[in-house]
Amino acid sequence: MSELWEVLTEHLPEFSSGLWVTVRLVAIAFVIAMVVGTLVAAMRIAPNRWLNRAGGIYVETFRNVPLLVLLIIAFSGFPRAGVSVSQWVAGMACLGLYTAAYIAEALRSGVFAVGKGQVEAALSLGLTYPRTMRRIILPQAFRTVIPALGSLIIAMIKNSAIVGGSLVALPDLLKKTREVQADTAQPDEVYFWGAVGFLLMTVTVTLVFRYLESRFSIRR
Repeated sequence: MSELWEVLTEHLPEFSSGLWVTVRLVAIAFVIAMVVGTLVAAMRIAPNRWLNRAGGIYVETFRNVPLLVLLIIAFSGFPRAGVSVSQWVAGMACLGLYTAAYIAEALRSGVFAVGKGQVEAALSLGLTYPRTMRRIILPQAFRTVIPALGSLIIAMIKNSAIVGGSLVALPDLLKKTREVQADTAQPDEVYFWGAVGFLLMTVTVTLVFRYLESRFSIRR
């Protein structure tokens, strides 16, 4: 037990810096995922088959290509084509765009949960389809899928370990944990605190989204 606390006290700065990098990575990637996912969801349900197909291609591509492959393409493949991509851009963009496909599908299911009568009523009152989606349908869809969004953020936190463990090698919590383990040769104690760091993030997200669900979620 003393060795466990000794590892934490001696290497707290490394664990803290890695945790902060992971938090920033997930937060920015989630913003990207929400923006792109909302746009793709709107394309998937738009009354235009070409937009439907474009949205479907995006979802099927990013949902079925492993995140690690996307990271390799972004960080290693693009520079060979003359496009320089930094570690942060590659990590945030890949994690965000990858998760956006799942958010788009979650929002699409939320839109389908809203009665079609509301769309028809809004259109009959003279609202355009984009304005109907923005003012009436999407706000209800977001409230409906709050639990699903919480689960996706938790998945992002865990997927962020792939970013740090890949050739992108951001100095996130997993990478810092591995560096401390290499210095101390105490894998059990070091990875225990690494797991605690991830647990702190996922439990925090769980509590936040449980509050949001009880406060804003639409119960049918």
